[in-house]
Amino acid sequence: MWRMGDVLAGNHAVWEFDSDSVLIRFARGMRTPRLFHALGSRRIPFEAVSNVTVTAGKRDTVVLRALPRPGADPLMDAAAGQLKEACDPYRLVLPGDRAPLADAFAEEIRSRLAPDADEPTSRFLVDAPQPPLQLKAYDARIAFDGSTVSFHWSRTGATGTKWKAGDQHYPLTALTGLAWSSPEGPGGHLRLLLRETGHTAADPRPDHDLAAAVFGTGYGAVHESLPFAAALLAALRGRTPVGAAARAHSGDDRLRHLSELHTAGLLTDGEYAALRDRFAAEPL
Repeated sequence: MWRMGDVLAGNHAVWEFDSDSVLIRFARGMRTPRLFHALGSRRIPFEAVSNVTVTAGKRDTVVLRALPRPGADPLMDAAAGQLKEACDPYRLVLPGDRAPLADAFAEEIRSRLAPDADEPTSRFLVDAPQPPLQLKAYDARIAFDGSTVSFHWSRTGATGTKWKAGDQHYPLTALTGLAWSSPEGPGGHLRLLLRETGHTAADPRPDHDLAAAVFGTGYGAVHESLPFAAALLAALRGRTPVGAAARAHSGDDRLRHLSELHTAGLLTDGEYAALRDRFAAEPL
């Protein structure tokens, strides 16, 4: 019988058993997917899980996988099945000789699943990951302050349609959802679904849609754009807003993060100075 605090260590992650959840701590090795680096750790309540499976893997390994309930995790809802198998945060690869341990772990979790585990949830049960303050796409810099999503078009990447229209600002109240298309496939982008248009973009092409930002090589990578999309989706559905999550960090951490964004060119000198002064003045 698995008890609180017992752990199961596999490739790239350690799963820790708790009375009502599984805490997944991701490794930070060179071969670990960068998405796992960005996630750090995640607590998955048993009520957010629909099933747990154990299957044979490649090269004498065994794969333990929790299946999230539809609507339970903003990260997986935003991903919409586009994550590669190796980047699935609900998947743990173990040496083949640990199959009995994996079976016992899975059985213990299955015994604690909710009676309606096969049904979609009406609200998110898993916290959204902490996203970057801003996301740099190919044709825009996307910002979200907890209440409004802004697209600041790039002089070099944006089409004439977007550049002539000027920067766009969308309050959460104007949105019904979003669609994330992986940058690892053709046509990667982040599109906001607008209430006034009934989800239909005026121009379906992401590079012409004023409510969409286009990804590209080096712009909007999965480990950056997916957590951003998940946090935005959680805010849309009433989960913890990005602003509230950011304020939970210490002042030193926030200022250090701002400095990193400034160094990387994601914040202008003026934006960096304004945010630095504002955060420094806020009480912790």
